[in-house]
Amino acid sequence: MQIKHAYTVVTSPGRNFVTLKIVTDEGVYGIGDATLNGRELAVNAYLEEHVIPCLIGRDPRNIEDIWQYLYRGAYWRRGPVTMTAIAAVDMALWDIKGKLAGMPVHQLLGGRSRDGVMVYGHANGRDHGEAIEAVGRYIEMGYKAIRVQSGVPGLDKAYGVGKGDLYYEPADKGLPDEEVWDTPLYLRHTPELFRKVRDAYGYDHHLLHDGHHRMTPIEAARLGRDLEPFRLFWLEDATPAENQEAFRLIRSHTTTPLAVGEIFSSLWDCKDLIQNQLIDYIRATIVHAGGITHLRRIADFAALHQVRTGCHGATDLSPVSMAAAVNFGLWVPNFGIQEYMRHTEATDEVFPHNYRFVNGFMEMDEVPGLGVDLDETKAARYPYQRAYLPVARLRDGTVWNW
Repeated sequence: MQIKHAYTVVTSPGRNFVTLKIVTDEGVYGIGDATLNGRELAVNAYLEEHVIPCLIGRDPRNIEDIWQYLYRGAYWRRGPVTMTAIAAVDMALWDIKGKLAGMPVHQLLGGRSRDGVMVYGHANGRDHGEAIEAVGRYIEMGYKAIRVQSGVPGLDKAYGVGKGDLYYEPADKGLPDEEVWDTPLYLRHTPELFRKVRDAYGYDHHLLHDGHHRMTPIEAARLGRDLEPFRLFWLEDATPAENQEAFRLIRSHTTTPLAVGEIFSSLWDCKDLIQNQLIDYIRATIVHAGGITHLRRIADFAALHQVRTGCHGATDLSPVSMAAAVNFGLWVPNFGIQEYMRHTEATDEVFPHNYRFVNGFMEMDEVPGLGVDLDETKAARYPYQRAYLPVARLRDGTVWNW
């Protein structure tokens, strides 16, 4: 068996997605997500110009060899563009192997470790009142875990506050928006938000919060300490993790669980964090961390240090990545939780899939491969639209972490 043909499909049913399709000489095909929010065409060009020509004629069943070839053989390793491209190939190859075996990918990985994958949704509002109401709606929908974000008084915009109840797309069409940020205001505002949520709904549901890399380590330590009475499931991305040692300072001041890693591209980005047990959840995702093959290595390494998975799952991942994440989550022994942001109806039509939300969990049938497909006819209806994530500035104009 050989790879006969491979190509990418770029579509924008509400937001941009890049999908790789690999076809074998026996007619079996697999698809992989190659989306990098705000830099989609960079990955698309990397695949078309540098990766796809090297795939033709190779045996698609040799997933490990192809992964090593694309990673070690390129010399210039890692980085979000390279690892997203490798991930797309890897997903597509696992999809093919599952179809050849007549088994879902989670069975090829070793079988189910659980019946369903617990997911969390995003409750947000322009102020405390709206956010608290949104939490109630997610509880009514059956969610066991809910991320809570609120606008900050005195700021026109705040991370996580979307334009609709269920859908959140921060990328702006055209050039990037610029938003003003004020960390001291945020630090005063956030603990009170969670006090009100606990007063309203009690402690039966898991609550999560995302700092989105905006705090210094000592600021994050203060917030983690202030949130301790409200028993958060985790505080996510409290500070930029390029300096992994920074999390040691946070850890020394708070028992609030810490999660980080949605922008990581390899095990090396989180090695110290994991082996020194400075985090509780690793959020690296299949599409940006080299695919199922590499995320499995990260998860296995994390398991040795009692760190669990909590993979990124925003709408900048297509349903192809979500299908892969559900397969991965059904198998991985040290599973923690899976982020789940609902895609638009148009996106779901372009990417028909088997996974489904049931009472707080994601479930899927025993279908071969990843359990997702691409309708290329419908995809062609939605041409690419250039979009960027926003840029944050402090009140004095200093560029900050968005």
